[in-house]
Amino acid sequence: MIYAVSDEDLTALGERAVADSAGAIGRFEVAYGELNLYAHANRIVEALTLLRDSPAFRFNQLIDLCGVDYPERAKRFDVVYHLLSLSKNRRVRVKIETDEDTPVATIIGVYPCAEWFEREAFDMYGVSFSNHPDLRRLLTDYGFQGYPLRKDFPMTGYVEVRYDDEQKRVVYEPVKIAEFRAFDFLSPWEGAQGTYVLPGDEKKGA
Repeated sequence: MIYAVSDEDLTALGERAVADSAGAIGRFEVAYGELNLYAHANRIVEALTLLRDSPAFRFNQLIDLCGVDYPERAKRFDVVYHLLSLSKNRRVRVKIETDEDTPVATIIGVYPCAEWFEREAFDMYGVSFSNHPDLRRLLTDYGFQGYPLRKDFPMTGYVEVRYDDEQKRVVYEPVKIAEFRAFDFLSPWEGAQGTYVLPGDEKKGA
């Protein structure tokens, strides 16, 4: 059975997490019916171990690990961990901040399923995880340049891939945009024949 947890219960849980973590979790926030814990990046393993093993929490499952990019910040990335406690029927979100150069400790020792999640965050954002046993790209190709989910990554990418029939192999080339198309988005039925008038048809006689 799924039931809503009150903000009061989430607040009590957040206060307990901060108090029991000995500083590994700095603060908490309850927003939109969800509990967010803000941990220190250099103590993330300690914080997650507490949340997994303490009888007060029992967050035994890592549901997801992802990145978020805030390029205007000095520490531009959030690494976000979503945890689930089946025995207590509760969820929690844990966040840490890091930059492009500082690796985050892997949490595979706490949640083994984090291996591929961390590889995805590395592939999409360039967040590095120290002591990860196999940190390499997961979703993009081996020769891919850049990190596609960073907000400063161009929509077109940097290279395009095609099969060259003469060379009988896949080749990488700089992105070439042959032409630019201008869209006005006024009406997909411009110039349609009939007695009706659709929004945008006024441009027909312009």
